[in-house]
Amino acid sequence: MEGDHIKINHWLLPFSWLYGLGVGIRNLMFDNGVLKSKTFSLPVICVGNLTVGGTGKTPHTEYLVRLLSKDHQVAVLSRGYKRKSKGYVLATKDTPVTAIGDEPFQMKKKFPHIHMAVDRDRCHGIEQLMQETVKPSTDVVILDDAFQHRYVKAGINILLMDYHRLIYFDKLLPAGRLRESQAGRFRADIVIVTKCPRYLTPMDRRGIERSLELQKWQKLYFTSYRYPEKMKGLGENPLLVTGIASPQQMVYDLKKIIPKFDVMSFPDHHHFTPKDIDAIRTRAAGRTILTTEKDATRLHGLNRLKVIPIEVEFIDGKQEEFDQIIQSYVQKNAQ
Repeated sequence: MEGDHIKINHWLLPFSWLYGLGVGIRNLMFDNGVLKSKTFSLPVICVGNLTVGGTGKTPHTEYLVRLLSKDHQVAVLSRGYKRKSKGYVLATKDTPVTAIGDEPFQMKKKFPHIHMAVDRDRCHGIEQLMQETVKPSTDVVILDDAFQHRYVKAGINILLMDYHRLIYFDKLLPAGRLRESQAGRFRADIVIVTKCPRYLTPMDRRGIERSLELQKWQKLYFTSYRYPEKMKGLGENPLLVTGIASPQQMVYDLKKIIPKFDVMSFPDHHHFTPKDIDAIRTRAAGRTILTTEKDATRLHGLNRLKVIPIEVEFIDGKQEEFDQIIQSYVQKNAQ
């Protein structure tokens, strides 16, 4: 159920209060114009969250790429978490994972036609993507994990939250995993509850909607992950290896597809060392190793490695409505 994977370190709550005070002052300075947000002449869509850890930003960003790439030249701009480069980097087909990070590397490999860039300074990154030297010209920028980067004023802010770690059950860092207070949700144009069970009941949805207390103009959606209905060539009892923040729903969903498998979990964005690879190889003992697309970019030297493709699926038939909102915004604001 929702909130079932939340652990609060209550002894750290005084430090959370201090952290919240600092973040609250920063947000107040943006709200009152002391700190300035910059607007751009092309459509900018921000995808982010309020919590530390995975809420499904990459699959949802990829969903937007698929949706918009049919008619527009899409650019995705990320910070490039755990990359070893600095400043602005525009990826090419030969750019290594160390230069841009595992998630941008995965996206560029999957969608070679998009502009995939990384830059800690999102304003600077957008300005670079708008340069005449970038060909084809950028039509729309998707900001990956930039909800707290308020120096950019996006045209649409999409806020993601994990069904298993809903914000109203959580606490601010360091006691919990909230980057800012729950009030930050009111900056979102669209809120998506991710990683939901595929058969989420109407009662569950109404309960979450009441608890979030969103404004009338804010749109709320629920999504789950869609996996292949059949996966061939796995052999008996494969080993699932994950380095993602909350693999619980994935494990639950895969149990409906794969009768029996073992699980070996690592922290989110884990850097797999040679020792880790040896441990995985020993644990697998010749069996097929299953992993996510993101983790596959960091797992090297393993035989019988099979990637599990993940796609976003909207619950309750709301996909068309969501698509229309995004497409209409981009079409109206494209240069």
